[in-house]
Amino acid sequence: MFGDLMGMMGKLKETQEKVEATKKRLDTVLIDEASSDGLLKITLTANRKIKTIEIDDSLLEDKEQLEDYLILTLNKAIEKATNVHETEVAAVAKEGMPDIPGMDMFK
Repeated sequence: MFGDLMGMMGKLKETQEKVEATKKRLDTVLIDEASSDGLLKITLTANRKIKTIEIDDSLLEDKEQLEDYLILTLNKAIEKATNVHETEVAAVAKEGMPDIPGMDMFK
């Protein structure tokens, strides 16, 4: 019994390390998003850290329009990055979960 418990604990620790490594790797995965007309372009990591923002000069003339563009485009980029992040981390976590009776909700 204790051998099984120790084995599960070891596997959980290994999975935790893999999840952390995956999160670190996601810092190098870039997500690009642009407004529908291409006047605003944003790049962020899959960990949702903004890397670049490119703003067309025409947007600098209208503060309200620029704010709207930023909100819409950032939200789309963050949603994409979140989906990539959650999918990657969940896949690693699921693969490393030990078979515990009654805990099949992760499968």
